[in-house]
Amino acid sequence: MFAFLAWCILFVICWPIALLALIAYPFVWLLLLPFRIVGIAVHGVLALITAVIMFPARLLSAPFKLRSGSAVHS
Repeated sequence: MFAFLAWCILFVICWPIALLALIAYPFVWLLLLPFRIVGIAVHGVLALITAVIMFPARLLSAPFKLRSGSAVHS
């Protein structure tokens, strides 16, 4: 909503720049798309590395420990 309001103010103040921004926005979006895809891929790889490194700690974490004084019921 703020972006639309800012564009309207820009349109009132200087309409040629506002129209240029409106026309150029899809081209800038297409130009930046590969960087977004690389960012998503890098985020996924880093999440996988973190999961692999933290896996042993998750296996040894608290939910698998038995409480003292409680019997195991089957």
